[in-house]
Amino acid sequence: MDLTRPTAPNPYELLPTVPTFTVTSMDLTDGEVMPDEFTAALGNISPQLSWSGFPPETKSFAVTCFDPDAPTPAGWWHWTVLDIDSSTTELEQGAGESDLTLSGAAFHLRHDGGGHGYLGAAPPKGDVPHRYIFAVHALDVDTLELDEDSTATMGAFTMVFQTIARGYLTVTYAH
Repeated sequence: MDLTRPTAPNPYELLPTVPTFTVTSMDLTDGEVMPDEFTAALGNISPQLSWSGFPPETKSFAVTCFDPDAPTPAGWWHWTVLDIDSSTTELEQGAGESDLTLSGAAFHLRHDGGGHGYLGAAPPKGDVPHRYIFAVHALDVDTLELDEDSTATMGAFTMVFQTIARGYLTVTYAH
């Protein structure tokens, strides 16, 4: 099957403009290839992420990983963590394993593979390199008032209206 298709846009460039802040990782380098241990087949470990420079009025954070290049009309959600306390400025490597590895009220929404937690890169074999956008959203509310049964798309929709700043880094992966 030929998967040739146009390159999907960066979804965050299509949303209302908000200020940006810095997102870094000890495990990932923006614009580079995702190391194997963070892919679904070769480790499925969530990477370490840190953020700084967000607005002082931030009340909570959400962290997401989205693949806009998945061969679907809607991309693919790999990770969504909501209700991260505003004093938290890092998720350690492996924090995507379960809610037990998150502090405070933070919790995972179901990813598009069906589970709660992190789902590593898993593009179809032979497809173009996929982009994995790890975004941190600074929110103006303590909670988005969703629960673990909400979809990642519902989380993304809800946070658009509460996002006061956003930072992200993008890595790629292909088989």
